[in-house]
Amino acid sequence: MAYQIVFFDIDGTLLNTDHIIPQTTVDAVQTLKQNGIHVAIATGRAPYHLMPIAEQLGIETFVGFNGSYVKSEGKIIHHTPIATDTLAKLEQMAEGHSHPMVFLSADHFYANAMDHPHIIESFDWLGLEYPAYRHRYWEETPIYQAFLYCGPDEAKYTGEFRDVSYIRWHEHCMDILPPNGSKAKGVEAVLKHFGLTPADAVAFGDGLNDKEMLSYVGMGVAMGNAHEELKPFANMITRHVNDSGIQYGLAKLGLI
Repeated sequence: MAYQIVFFDIDGTLLNTDHIIPQTTVDAVQTLKQNGIHVAIATGRAPYHLMPIAEQLGIETFVGFNGSYVKSEGKIIHHTPIATDTLAKLEQMAEGHSHPMVFLSADHFYANAMDHPHIIESFDWLGLEYPAYRHRYWEETPIYQAFLYCGPDEAKYTGEFRDVSYIRWHEHCMDILPPNGSKAKGVEAVLKHFGLTPADAVAFGDGLNDKEMLSYVGMGVAMGNAHEELKPFANMITRHVNDSGIQYGLAKLGLI
């Protein structure tokens, strides 16, 4: 199969456990582009959190916010914000349970609590700066993703709010996304933009938020370090991110 586009997750896929891009990955991505293959990022990160990686690799197409905000060559090709009234009710319920939240727009991100340890821990894990405090930021601008900091008692939210999607990515935190939100939705928008089909696409990922994407494309590749629950959704498992997993997987597929 002559694949024409490759999508890469960031954390644990492009970035290794030291939060840097291995040189073997840099080289592999450049070879992909030289071979005329489209390269895109598909991540749960916001645009401002993914751009340093995209710029380092020279990638101009990305799926952000787990699929709810997509840009290619500076043009927005898909965006789906969360309904404001849903955010209002969700925050009210979360405040009643002392569960803080972070709200992310296309340009900024703010927390509704100051210096909360779970927020600090999760952003440390991502290797990102902490969000500043801002009251009811969701009233000011479209919000494409929210972080809800709660433990295993998440059922109280998933049962009450059925007009949003949930993806847990940290023991203390889960994503709140638009209805049916997933990376696959963003990948679909990119493929349509380029006139391609799922069969033309490869995707690399390591987390639970990559399930839909790996299932949707023609060749889903799980990193060797991937969550064990993700691996059954992959067509192929490559090496660990710290062991040239991207380069090895692309070579196995004959793309570099």
